[in-house]
Amino acid sequence: MSLWSVLIVDDNPAVRKLICQLFSREADFEVCGEAENGREAILLAQELSPDLIVTDLSMPTMNGLEETCALKKLMPGVPIILYSAHMDSFVEKEAFHAGASAVVPKTDVVALLIATSRSLLGEIAA
Repeated sequence: MSLWSVLIVDDNPAVRKLICQLFSREADFEVCGEAENGREAILLAQELSPDLIVTDLSMPTMNGLEETCALKKLMPGVPIILYSAHMDSFVEKEAFHAGASAVVPKTDVVALLIATSRSLLGEIAA
């Protein structure tokens, strides 16, 4: 079984901790790093080379859309999931335009985040 490394990006420490715990409980995932904004995420992603990046949309310094756009230029093969409380069709369209591989609303069950992650990584492994 593969072990997938995940970089978690969220400006809220409590939310970040919960997402990290969620992935850490799964046998096929390990959290390789955490960032609190897009700029920090770009630096960490280049250093850690994660298999997957899960990022928030609304963050100070650099938001999730700007971060996704920059990361896609640097690491085009790494899937990025935008995990946000602020989700509507416009934001979703912007997210995909920026290069997000998937959009998961924080209002959905957390199991959907894991399922989406496995699905994206499975496509790469196939």
